[in-house]
Amino acid sequence: MSNYTVTHIDEIEKRGDNWIPFRHTLGITAFGTNAYTAGAGEQVISNHQELMAKHEELYVVTAGHATFTVDGQEIDAPAGTLVFVGDPATRRGAVAKEAGTTVLAVGAQPGEAYEIPPWEEQWQENQEAMAHYREGRYEEAAAVLRKAVETYPDSAGIEYNLACFESMAGADAATVAQHLARSFELYPGFRDFAREDSDLDPVKDDSAIASLLEQEVPA
Repeated sequence: MSNYTVTHIDEIEKRGDNWIPFRHTLGITAFGTNAYTAGAGEQVISNHQELMAKHEELYVVTAGHATFTVDGQEIDAPAGTLVFVGDPATRRGAVAKEAGTTVLAVGAQPGEAYEIPPWEEQWQENQEAMAHYREGRYEEAAAVLRKAVETYPDSAGIEYNLACFESMAGADAATVAQHLARSFELYPGFRDFAREDSDLDPVKDDSAIASLLEQEVPA
């Protein structure tokens, strides 16, 4: 078996319209790395923070031309531009200015062993459920993940999303709490994220949910 891997970006099968899964394809476990591609006027890096994963992130525009918005400031980013965002609380995102704009992202939490983030787990199942969620069909989204969690009982991402979809579908707080607690057990970083997640607003006044959210995330 070779101790190295060589491939080309065009040979890596995309997930969805713009995600090129470098880390999964190459079997990287020490740090997170993926690439994203988009057409002119399209979002190439989603508008987000890294509060859940607590990652520092480096973005490298490898092709095309992008406009980054970091902490409210616009940054012109032609090919060859590097944008480093060290504070996980800083909001960042990028829009492609040219067709074929591609951005490489590399990230990890300082001082901690890298953990594969839950959003990479069971991607296909989550994609199907998210399609229902985006159309407001919360019960159908929950049904997809109820089936998925039987197959993947140790998936933090599925458990967390199922808790959110159950909440939005009007499930009782005890059901939501069961999935939420399991997701926190598998990936403690979800607790900080859940405190600000509006999908859980329908059940946040319940004592069981409030107790889960008040607990401290282990250092």
